[in-house]
Amino acid sequence: MSYAIEWKASARKELRGIDVSARRRILSTVDRLGQDPRPTGSVTLTGSPGWRRIRVGGYRVVYEVRDESLVVLVLRVGPRGRVYQHFTG
Repeated sequence: MSYAIEWKASARKELRGIDVSARRRILSTVDRLGQDPRPTGSVTLTGSPGWRRIRVGGYRVVYEVRDESLVVLVLRVGPRGRVYQHFTG
């Protein structure tokens, strides 16, 4: 069973600001979330049961798994130190 990948507009904007090689790795990782939304290495964020994060080099992808509709919604993409700042999902 595969999940559809959806992006918040703000996450797409964040992605555009990342260099091309890192962007390719991020897109590849996010694409694989469609087959396995909870891969080894992903972590549930405290206080947000459906929200998870996965590392891609020095970047983090924060996403929500919506099992009822088979959707992975990408919420934020950014460098490790800044991706959680001002996070409202």
